[in-house]
Amino acid sequence: MKKMAAALSLDGGESPEMMMAENPVVVFSRRSCCMCQVMTILLSMVGVRAKVVEWEEEEAATGEVMVAEEGMPVVFIGGERIGGLERLMGMHLSGRLVSRLKAAGASFH
Repeated sequence: MKKMAAALSLDGGESPEMMMAENPVVVFSRRSCCMCQVMTILLSMVGVRAKVVEWEEEEAATGEVMVAEEGMPVVFIGGERIGGLERLMGMHLSGRLVSRLKAAGASFH
């Protein structure tokens, strides 16, 4: 598994750690990834507005961004890495996703 580079900063100089501390649900994705879109749609369907950080293909391939074992997308709930779409979908189908989101303080719309 590749790790996020310590010096990585996002738009506005915000570190990923700061972003996760300020947002209960954060999705790191690639712009052209259909699985990334499915993940954000699933979260939206359960009523959660996630903070989405989209990387360009070149950025995602450098190893300087957070990449889960299964690649992107990767979702963090309450600052904890959940994993990719398969893990998120499994949580949803087993009925554990909404309670996990509520426990993390996610805002529902």
